[in-house]
Amino acid sequence: MKQLPPLPDYNACLVNLANSMLAHFGAETHAPTLPMVDRYLAKDYKNVVVLLLDAMGTSILKKHFAEDSFFRAHTVGAYSSVFPPTTVAATTSVMSGLFPDEHSWLGWDCYFPELDKNVTVFRNINQLLEIGSAFATQTEATPSEITDMARKQNVAPWEDERSAADFHVGYHYIPYRNVIDQIKDAGGEAYAAMPFLEPFPQTFEAICDRITELCAAPGKKYIYSYWNEPDSTMHRTGTTSPQTHEIITALEQKVAALADSLSDTLLIVTADHGHMDSKNVVILDYPEIMDCLVRMPSIEPRTLNLFVKDECKAKFPGIFEAAFGDKFWLVPKDEVISRQLFGYGTEHPLFRDMLGDFLAIAVSDVSIFNTHLESNLMPGGHAGLSQEELEIPLIVVEKE
Repeated sequence: MKQLPPLPDYNACLVNLANSMLAHFGAETHAPTLPMVDRYLAKDYKNVVVLLLDAMGTSILKKHFAEDSFFRAHTVGAYSSVFPPTTVAATTSVMSGLFPDEHSWLGWDCYFPELDKNVTVFRNINQLLEIGSAFATQTEATPSEITDMARKQNVAPWEDERSAADFHVGYHYIPYRNVIDQIKDAGGEAYAAMPFLEPFPQTFEAICDRITELCAAPGKKYIYSYWNEPDSTMHRTGTTSPQTHEIITALEQKVAALADSLSDTLLIVTADHGHMDSKNVVILDYPEIMDCLVRMPSIEPRTLNLFVKDECKAKFPGIFEAAFGDKFWLVPKDEVISRQLFGYGTEHPLFRDMLGDFLAIAVSDVSIFNTHLESNLMPGGHAGLSQEELEIPLIVVEKE
């Protein structure tokens, strides 16, 4: 690789945002704070709200909004996601104040050496594999809706979704303490307004209602909120589709209305990462690569960890680069660590064992999926190293 792709700025990233919140509310910090946020926190508003809209990166704002729109007019700067720029790694950094090498929630699918398998960590299921593919071991029929979808697309369905264990694998092997609890432990008030934490609001409207209710209550407090759009729609339809435009403009209108309902509140709107339009391929269609692998890749389609057979390690870089040339940056494990791609915190004990022998990191618009069905379903993606994926906006609304 002649020139390095854009890399995360670990001095101005989501981890620093989280640590600004910890410092402001008197909790112990794990990394430096984010100065561009600290200057607003210094005004000591009663309420501090961080609203994270999944994948609403800087490039997405520019694609859909004029400069005088609510979101862009209130944008005070841009900063960085973490690596990989993807929801699992990035939101866990916001929730914990830790770098990905510290918390080890690396991507949608993670390899757990204790179980010797790949697990979809948020859903706590076994990684989805294509029926009849290499490394597939399950034999029961897939759910009818998946089978029907695959038939219509003339591709093989994936296997049954099955629980990875009778416990939550991620929280068991790579637990962390979230920022809300850290602030409470330090004597502050902190709350969540997101679908996955109590009281589990399941619509964006319900999230906004909870924020409004909490902000009206007495006391200085931190509120962290998350919504899965526009990421969900962009994965299915791309970054510039009419559906994406409809979703993101509706979000802007609702956030503007939310801001109008607040007082004595610092409202920060940001994203976990950006998003890009992807040309998808499937690793099963590259038999020379598959023949070298110990197991299916995990992490993400734009950042794959590759566990390579001992007898193939010398020849593997040539085989991979013959297939993907300059579309992916193939990085040996030692270089991943020396470059501190996942951050510079104290490594989690499992971190290195989860990496594989090489990382294949997308530096183009190509993504590598494990199944044809998933490849066909997702024209939009993220988790590679491009400015589109890494750069996120800092949107600040001050309500006196």
